[in-house]
Amino acid sequence: MNSAFVANRANPANPVNPALAGLNALFPASLVPFAPGACLGVAYSGGADSTALLLAAAQRWPGQVRALHIHHGLQAAADDFVRVCQALCAQINVPLQVLHVNAAHASGESPEDAARRARYAALATAALEHGLSGVLLGQHADDQVETLLLALSRGAGLPGLSAMPEQFERGGMRFYRPLLQIPAATLREWLERQQIPFADDPTNLDERYTRNRIRARLLPALAQAFPQFRATFARSARHAAQGQAVLREVAEQDLAAVGTPPLIKALQALSPPRQANVLRHWLLLQQATPSAAQLDQLQVQIAACTTRGHRIHLKVAGGQVTRAGASLDYSAVATKTGQPSPGA
Repeated sequence: MNSAFVANRANPANPVNPALAGLNALFPASLVPFAPGACLGVAYSGGADSTALLLAAAQRWPGQVRALHIHHGLQAAADDFVRVCQALCAQINVPLQVLHVNAAHASGESPEDAARRARYAALATAALEHGLSGVLLGQHADDQVETLLLALSRGAGLPGLSAMPEQFERGGMRFYRPLLQIPAATLREWLERQQIPFADDPTNLDERYTRNRIRARLLPALAQAFPQFRATFARSARHAAQGQAVLREVAEQDLAAVGTPPLIKALQALSPPRQANVLRHWLLLQQATPSAAQLDQLQVQIAACTTRGHRIHLKVAGGQVTRAGASLDYSAVATKTGQPSPGA
């Protein structure tokens, strides 16, 4: 089976690959954000979503696609996933690169977060080495809903409620998510109708993971109560992303006005919400993500800072915010090895 064969199967009995619609929506022919003839990577796990995406990309850009498979080495089925990927890539004449990563997590660190960071780092490195213009990711509408529900459960602000962006940069590489409007079932049904093999990750059924519990229990209930929930949740995420973009612009303007590092008197002149917005932005620039409680306490300390002798010394993320004369200062707390803390 080659790319032309997959494309030729599109007829009333065998409809067009739904992933192709996602690619066409994100990359209109007149607005493709990379040079003509450029090569693209596809993060290809062997699962249904990335299989449909790889086939769509190979059809849209024949001869310009490279498959990148992450081998975490965390489960016995990992080698079976590689064999599934090798078989399909050989059939459609797409080069495949298997990237072995160490996804072990540190004490107190989320295994999912550790695996995600290792995955993106490996994808970015491989893409840069091969001169790729970007990497396509297979997250779909169900993944977006799960991300939004997780953010709500944690009391997240607009950055969290924005869920997953359609495109972003990490490790010097541009990543794209063209399937965020397409339900998982739509991708799987198309593959099954075409009799195209894909892998099922057994860990997706393990309800010890919160995402899997959401997928198994909440999404079916939401579908019964609100049949259009994927589209409406996605719209809410887009609204949140737009709101966050405005807040970022305001924060950049306010930080230019209050200075870097921020002058305390200039901060005191701002309304509490605007002050919180610019402080959060300033701290994020220091690679520090404050909790809501830490940010509240910092604002209390700034409001109380009415005399020269008033000190500020507050733990924020992996460091300390202190008063340095007329302004604030942030410094990372060194670990026992002398290296900055993870928040630095």
